[in-house]
Amino acid sequence: MFELVITGKKGKEMRFQWVTSLQISGHSAPEFAETGRKRWLIENEGFNIQKNIRYFITHANSLDYTAMKNHYLLTQLADMLLQLYERGVKGLKIIKRTLKKISEGLLECLRKQEITAKDLEFERIQIRKEPLPCG
Repeated sequence: MFELVITGKKGKEMRFQWVTSLQISGHSAPEFAETGRKRWLIENEGFNIQKNIRYFITHANSLDYTAMKNHYLLTQLADMLLQLYERGVKGLKIIKRTLKKISEGLLECLRKQEITAKDLEFERIQIRKEPLPCG
């Protein structure tokens, strides 16, 4: 276990803790702590964007733990697809499409694409920076 304690400007202590199987020494500790805090920031920022900007997650959608977990996993999947779509369609920023229009375009594209048995097979793929066929 690795712990970092930072004292803020007003004397308030902030504690950060990590559990790792990596060997941490006095030399590697600062880099380890910086990397851990950056990762936490990225994850927390992503959650805040999902909660407050993209999907407005304001309350539990179910009292069933499995249902809540499944709902959030689907939200994660939707967010990943939307991010890939946003970054994959050339000129999206140039034409200044709104989030709603981007989501509608992605949904329409998914509706038009016929799913085949080959689509469900696992294989290595290469992601290219080309627009979707219906983009």
